[in-house]
Amino acid sequence: MVERVYASGERIGVLTCEPIGHALDYLAPEGGCGDGDFVEVPLGPRKVLGVVWGKGEGSFDLAKLRAVSRVLLAAPMRAEMRTFLMRAADYTLTPLPAMLRLATRAPGLGLPPAMQRTYRLAGAVPNRLTDARHKVVEALRQMGTSPVTLAELADLADVSTSVIKGLVKLGVLAEEEAPRDLPYPGLDPARPARLVGDQIAAGAALDLAVAKGGYSTTLLKGVTGSGKTEVYLEAVAAALRRGQQALVLLPEISLTGDFLARVEQRFGARPGEWHSGMTATERRRLWKMTAEGGVQLVVGARSALFLPFRDLGLIVVDEEHDTSYKQEEGVLYHARDMAVLRAAILGCPVVLSSATPSLESWANAQSGKYARIDLGARYGVAQLPQMHAIDMRAEKLAGDRNISAPLAQAIAARIERGEQSLLFLNRRGYAPVTICRACGHHIGCDDCDARMVEHRFLKRLVCHQCGATKPIPVVCPACGVTGRMAPVGPGVERLAEEVTARFPEARLAVLSSDLFSTARALKDEIAKIAEGAADIIIGTQIVAKGHNFPLLTLVGVIDADLGLQGSDLRAAERTFQLIRQVAGRAGRAEKQGTALLQTYQPDHPVIMAILGGDEEAFWAAEAAARRAAGVPPYGRMAGIILSSPDVAQVFDFGAELARRDAPLRRIGAVVYGPAPAPIARVRGRHRVRLLVKADKTAPLQAALAAWVGQLKQPNQLRLAIDIDPQSFY
Repeated sequence: MVERVYASGERIGVLTCEPIGHALDYLAPEGGCGDGDFVEVPLGPRKVLGVVWGKGEGSFDLAKLRAVSRVLLAAPMRAEMRTFLMRAADYTLTPLPAMLRLATRAPGLGLPPAMQRTYRLAGAVPNRLTDARHKVVEALRQMGTSPVTLAELADLADVSTSVIKGLVKLGVLAEEEAPRDLPYPGLDPARPARLVGDQIAAGAALDLAVAKGGYSTTLLKGVTGSGKTEVYLEAVAAALRRGQQALVLLPEISLTGDFLARVEQRFGARPGEWHSGMTATERRRLWKMTAEGGVQLVVGARSALFLPFRDLGLIVVDEEHDTSYKQEEGVLYHARDMAVLRAAILGCPVVLSSATPSLESWANAQSGKYARIDLGARYGVAQLPQMHAIDMRAEKLAGDRNISAPLAQAIAARIERGEQSLLFLNRRGYAPVTICRACGHHIGCDDCDARMVEHRFLKRLVCHQCGATKPIPVVCPACGVTGRMAPVGPGVERLAEEVTARFPEARLAVLSSDLFSTARALKDEIAKIAEGAADIIIGTQIVAKGHNFPLLTLVGVIDADLGLQGSDLRAAERTFQLIRQVAGRAGRAEKQGTALLQTYQPDHPVIMAILGGDEEAFWAAEAAARRAAGVPPYGRMAGIILSSPDVAQVFDFGAELARRDAPLRRIGAVVYGPAPAPIARVRGRHRVRLLVKADKTAPLQAALAAWVGQLKQPNQLRLAIDIDPQSFY
């Protein structure tokens, strides 16, 4: 893409974040401007942020065009970034202004260099402080060395500014003038690495990929605790030695505390952070420093992919299989796939790291599209956990009990030895599933291969693939036992009550992302648990995400079957990944761990694969089943989500869309639905889904655009297109 410069008064196209859908024509300002410049432009009575996107279209009367108000003092958006946004918009069928909004999520982008007043801990903290003053001190401790303004500190601590100023007068806090946006401390890639065994060859291979330059994708697969992080940090070191920047994506904010400490140990300083828990001051600083080359390594959540790196030489996607990389609201994109796209445009390597890779990445490695590196052993003296199933059909638990006798005995033994136990709830947003507690049977749809799920308000079972419904049976159709059909799975609170009743002396911690108001509070709780502050931990899927608890030697999976019951085509894959990952939390230090799986289906192929540990056989079997069904990664799918306050309107619109399927039939695609979404009403809006299935090589995006473009949407109706859907809620 050739970068052009425009003289004052010349017609230019400016893309804004406003929902207009395309660039608007303006006149270049006095002094001119160039492609990629960040500008402020008048739009109606307002002035809005925009980016010079190229020459103007020329269809609007030149005499009536308004001029750009000013060029902002920010590094221009690079050509590769503009290309990335356009190609990502085309792939996801997202309006380009919405994509631009992802790339400009930092306040005050055009502010000139200036000083700002910040606050830090300065003197000794008195033993006796008011609650409000104590909250300020704790907030600053959590922020570490990050600069914090008066307004931000008051917001973080939830106190008035007078409380902060009082601490300054006491000498507990220092108030000082500091430059608004400073470069980050330099990282030293020459510091020695500590690789052993398989890690040495793996690190050398990634080092070579970075040194060669050019695009490549490598799947780094290693058992939990095998040292994958240390290996891909070698690739980061190689990029830094070349004077380039690196980006490491993590699936959850809670991972960054442990990871930042590892980076500091390896390179002598901390990298830049990018996630929702940052202050506005830090967001602006990091955004500017990525564009100016003032930060070498950024560690962040999925949105860090849209930062304006000046010279990005490596992208790492850690835990690449994790479903949180898929954004499910607003712009619907998968960060793993977009990372590969951005790396291809940049011409740089990307590393996908996981103990349990997605089937998409496994298949790409099998076909030779991706390189693959395997780490087969745990680091140091740590051993992989022993894994056993508990057949719940033989346990005869009372209706209010969820912990079997064998699991309770194992927990008691750990408490006696001063070790930790983790009870894992497979809560993944699936609708409640009705199974027979006598035989483990669950109800399938008569018209397709999907499982049926319970809609409590309807008091019926519904297939979310085709929309078929049936009453919840009283008698199990498989074994004929009456009165044993029940929705499976306890809630976190109910399980906590049971643990407290059975182990009253044990210290209990509950890890569920919805129980913590801030990401920092969650990180603090995880750190306390790692230091031994709990005997029993109850956790949802967040505990499967790479945390290291040295004292944890027992993992009990309360409802191993639950993930297998949904109509999701990835149900088996995700259950396999999740349980293997959570089992990997046990025995990461000197003592070997044990994982116990409570299951009503011990003979299920997925449960047997988890216990047997033959991962390659599982992936091969899952791949064969997907290939036969023509579904991803061997076919293409798109979800259409309709919502409206008017239930009749949303169903009528969905039915009319399904009838007008000619653009899809022309490429051999098939439409399923409309069917009520598993979560049928959200914030007063009724939700309906359609599913489109096509061959892998079909030009799906163009056909979808033509298909939905046939109908004019009613004002209250919203339509979202989800390319490669990861969930079907």
